[in-house]
Amino acid sequence: MNAYALTSPPRDLKAGGAARGFSLIELLVVVAIMAMLATVAMPLVELSQQRNREEDLRRSLREIRSVIDAYKRLVDQGRIQRAADGSGYPPRLEVLVDGVVDATSPQGTKLYLLRRLPRDPFAPSEGLSAADTWGLRSYLSPPQDPKPGKDVFDVHSTSGKVGLNGIAYRNW
Repeated sequence: MNAYALTSPPRDLKAGGAARGFSLIELLVVVAIMAMLATVAMPLVELSQQRNREEDLRRSLREIRSVIDAYKRLVDQGRIQRAADGSGYPPRLEVLVDGVVDATSPQGTKLYLLRRLPRDPFAPSEGLSAADTWGLRSYLSPPQDPKPGKDVFDVHSTSGKVGLNGIAYRNW
């Protein structure tokens, strides 16, 4: 090695002696700014997710309730056979997907009212079928204290949480 190689400045130094790149302080300032932006954005992301789940709940409730009403209309029209002691509402939610025999069809074809039963978006998803995620209200049950019974007159969320509008999901 020659003596010049030991004393020559490194190649990444500018003519004034300053190194290229960012200093540690500059990097820390950038990281601090990024952290502040993330703390501001997280509640907005959570709020957006809750709004999406609430919209899914509204849509699912509307869909199930309209299909329950359609089932009742078909019973009243005589297309679905009513049990002697029945109210005319479906005995369980799965009937809406599994189909019921059309009483006016000589071939005994089935009437299908739903392609699939939506899940309650606020129910825990582990091991529950879609029908088990909903709270049920029978025809004989009062609206203030919904309880399941021999039929399904209405559905509600089983979540104990309160919506952004201040109303419990159970009361939607």
